[in-house]
Amino acid sequence: MRNLATDQHICWTYDDPGQLHAYARSYLDAGLAAGQRAWFAGLADPGWLPEGAEFVSLESTYAAGVAVDPKAQVAAYAAATEAALAAGHTGLRVFADCTALVRTDSELDAFARYEALVDRFIAVAPMQAVCALHRAEAGARAVGELACLHPRTNAAEARFTLRGDPHAPGAVLVSGELDSAADLLFPVALDRVEPHPEHGQIIFDAHGLQFVDHRAMLHLQRYAERRDVTVVLRTSLTTAAHLVELLRLTRIWIEAAG
Repeated sequence: MRNLATDQHICWTYDDPGQLHAYARSYLDAGLAAGQRAWFAGLADPGWLPEGAEFVSLESTYAAGVAVDPKAQVAAYAAATEAALAAGHTGLRVFADCTALVRTDSELDAFARYEALVDRFIAVAPMQAVCALHRAEAGARAVGELACLHPRTNAAEARFTLRGDPHAPGAVLVSGELDSAADLLFPVALDRVEPHPEHGQIIFDAHGLQFVDHRAMLHLQRYAERRDVTVVLRTSLTTAAHLVELLRLTRIWIEAAG
């Protein structure tokens, strides 16, 4: 995995407060050095923030205790990014301990949809963010469902990533391995990344896909049927074309990736 501090949008899990302290400080220090406005979002001011970084409460930033409104939350961060630029900063960098925001099923679903939406914004805006989760408190299910929606993570639960293409509303980016371990996670992620079909098609750009099994292909077929679209899977994996033929998947077209 690349140095996480260099990536725009990260899901980072931790086991003890010391890990959170060390990584958050280094992440915020890097932002300050780059001229960014640096925020730490949590339940309480931790008392160890580097000079120049700002504490913002989860209650004021995300309305902790209720399910996040995905579109409103993205709009709030867009406004905060504009305010940072207007104040002379090069952008906005946020380290958020999100554990308290995903304690119920409804909170987890709403926050995952927000993560999928904000990822598109972060990819094209002068904003960077870490979404931190305490592994024991959040649980493996929440960690997996959120981590797979980020371009980078340290969570072993996410063996693939699924993200909306920020430059193409009707396209999705998929990478990693869609194997038996993804059987439960992949269809949930498909439901939360919401591309807008163009000409009855959704493009799955799978240049970074290293493996796909029959379960994942069947999930794609069912997804296409529910959306009443054709899935165009761009991949160099010859197994994908074999599976389409073997399983008679009528809603999936394979395009060879260059």
